Amino acid sequence: MPSGRISVIEVGQAILDANTVINDNVHFVIQDGVIQHVGQGDFRPSEAFPHVDRWIRKPNRIAIPGLINTHGHAAMTLLRGAGDDMPLMSWLSDRIFPLEDKLTEDAIYWGTLLAAWEMLISGTTAYTDMYMMMDNAARAVAESGMRGVLSVGMVGFDEQNRENGRRRSRAFKAWHNTYDGRITVTLGPHAPYTCSPEFLAEVADLAAELRLPVQIHISETRVELENSLRDHGLTPVAHVARTGLFSVPTLAAHCVHVTDEDIDLMKQYGVRVAHNPQSNLKLGSGVAPLPKMLEKGIVVGIGTDGAASNNNLDMFEEMRLAATLHKGVHEDAECIDAKTAFHLATAGGARACFIENGLGVLHKGAPADFVLLDGNSPHFLPQHNLLSDVVYASGADDVQDVFVNGECVVANRQPVSIDTERVQYEVKRIKDALTQS
Repeated sequence: MPSGRISVIEVGQAILDANTVINDNVHFVIQDGVIQHVGQGDFRPSEAFPHVDRWIRKPNRIAIPGLINTHGHAAMTLLRGAGDDMPLMSWLSDRIFPLEDKLTEDAIYWGTLLAAWEMLISGTTAYTDMYMMMDNAARAVAESGMRGVLSVGMVGFDEQNRENGRRRSRAFKAWHNTYDGRITVTLGPHAPYTCSPEFLAEVADLAAELRLPVQIHISETRVELENSLRDHGLTPVAHVARTGLFSVPTLAAHCVHVTDEDIDLMKQYGVRVAHNPQSNLKLGSGVAPLPKMLEKGIVVGIGTDGAASNNNLDMFEEMRLAATLHKGVHEDAECIDAKTAFHLATAGGARACFIENGLGVLHKGAPADFVLLDGNSPHFLPQHNLLSDVVYASGADDVQDVFVNGECVVANRQPVSIDTERVQYEVKRIKDALTQS
């Protein structure tokens, strides 16, 4: 039974999920970080809730579930703008990998805090991360107050790399379900072109042993597809399926160049997908067949990818792009409507990154992860349709307050637990060190 203090949040309007909009006063009762009651009108103490420890009245706010970023590399905020207007493979080999070789544990910590700052004030309350030196990323997530689905990036170029990945992933498991469940752990084999088939099979065995899901990049570019057909006689999806990796729960990022047969395989194995429309466009990788994947019933969330390839972590932009891009590609104004885009950025994203505890909606029993938008913003006038306004008109600048597990992590657009002046100083210092010849 709930035992902690009782908080009440009253707002002027709310979107509880993609299908439920309340256009009048609504209140939420929160206890132990969980929504215990949702009601219309002003809150009145009752037999069930006779007293309130914290009462927050925000009549000019619009409540929505926290946005969920299903793919990214948080500390790559440090590389923002360092390799723009380049295709993926040369971007990686000529710009990103050389800079990453210079990153330190200290850099990963501050780069992740910078990402957390950016995500929180743009309404993202949970995100996935695959990178290096991840203990430092986990520390930053813990301090920021947000949720992180974190994994150690693993490559299999040689046995030393493979052993390092296995060892670090085993050790990183200690972070799983820590900080009131805000931090969870997955395994992170980078991609089929950086991991041998044998190593992917080993990762599947390790994931089963540790009872952890997997996240991996798959079929991001046409070059990756062509190389996989040349080297393995199979598409990247079919190749990874043959290694046995899909025998454990898997989140596949990108899935741009996938065939109908690939989509059937993904459905067969329950593979979840992180759709990253802006990163895929900026790197010239293409457009993922999102409508086909949804038609097949594949679980899909939306991601930004890292800030080095996007170049921001704004999920409002990503949600709007997911809703508009496919309309243009398919010349169909009904393709990926506002409800679908909102679902992908909230409840769909929670399922995609293995958070199966009701996250992504504002219902009784769900974690109390809220974003409160400025109801006085011109984006919400004259308001024919609130959900459409959120998807097509609003933006990160409308975010005013953010709660995770019922705790305020952003108040009046200022992070509560992040020293933003210190982050600015440290990031500038790290940038200077990275760019010294």
